[in-house]
Amino acid sequence: MFSLADADMETVGLASFKGKKNVVLYFYPRDGTPGCTLQAIEFSDHDEEFARHDCVVLGVSPDDCISHAEFRDKHGLSVCLLADPEAEVCQQYGVREVKECDGTKKTCIARATFVIDKKGRLRHALYGVNPRGHAMEVLQLVKEINRECKSAKTR
Repeated sequence: MFSLADADMETVGLASFKGKKNVVLYFYPRDGTPGCTLQAIEFSDHDEEFARHDCVVLGVSPDDCISHAEFRDKHGLSVCLLADPEAEVCQQYGVREVKECDGTKKTCIARATFVIDKKGRLRHALYGVNPRGHAMEVLQLVKEINRECKSAKTR
């Protein structure tokens, strides 16, 4: 479990959703890049659908709160963007990579998404995702989790 600051510098803790909401936790390299922008816009476009399925979408990158606020405002994003400037949460989720380019080592964040159910259990871990169409793919996974929970309750 972790707590990070969002674009408004408010603390958001993963534990606060346990028992209440499913969580889509997606990691992305940087605010403003084409793929990251596309992914954030698609998640935002479907934000109401995620909400209807008791799900919150949280995006995490090493960018700071100010960068997140500018990114959110520029593109009209509705998803919650969390700042992980030390990449500690990225490290916890195994998405922090060290790549070598021209003999120089560089730390990067791999694009990955984790779907966590209301009980706090990790249900899906998706690595190397393609930003285009990813939000709809993840929404289908959330719908499946909800169907499984409903059928389990009726047994």
